[in-house]
Amino acid sequence: MKITYQRFESADAEELVGLLSGDTWPFHGSELVDPAAVRQRIEESGYDDQDNRAFWIIVAGQRAGFVRLTDLRDETPLFDLRIRSGYRGRGLGGQALAWLTGYLFTEFPGVRRIEGTTRQDNVAMRRAFLRSGYAKEAHYRDAWPASDGRVHDAVGYAILRRDWLSGTTTAPDWDDERLL
Repeated sequence: MKITYQRFESADAEELVGLLSGDTWPFHGSELVDPAAVRQRIEESGYDDQDNRAFWIIVAGQRAGFVRLTDLRDETPLFDLRIRSGYRGRGLGGQALAWLTGYLFTEFPGVRRIEGTTRQDNVAMRRAFLRSGYAKEAHYRDAWPASDGRVHDAVGYAILRRDWLSGTTTAPDWDDERLL
């Protein structure tokens, strides 16, 4: 499956509103997105300015998802990755994660590391992180409220530039409390 990435342009605003508010996002902060909130973020240049850059994920000529890169002036940018429900389960998330990792380290020489967080039960994304060389760095208990009232654990992953360059993954020193 050939995947391409196309930079978001303001002319695409209503299509982005439709994508984000016309689907459900079970592993995001809110399963449903308010169209007015998307329009406001677009008006505030929240998808394309010095700190933010966004891309469509294109599969067979169709916009199958969207990735937003944030905190681009920081040494540790973040991202929001969304795959439309009809395209989930096909490995697009992992491919998009690998792409955005290479893009950030290539286009932004000041980026030292990239971070991402997901819910503990988002097994597909957690596997994608590991396959892309990210290391688990954090586990936040009862940190992610869901729309059904349940609270899930959140899990944080990151990749270091040096690991990406060498093709290795270095794990955090989980036993550092022995030094206290």
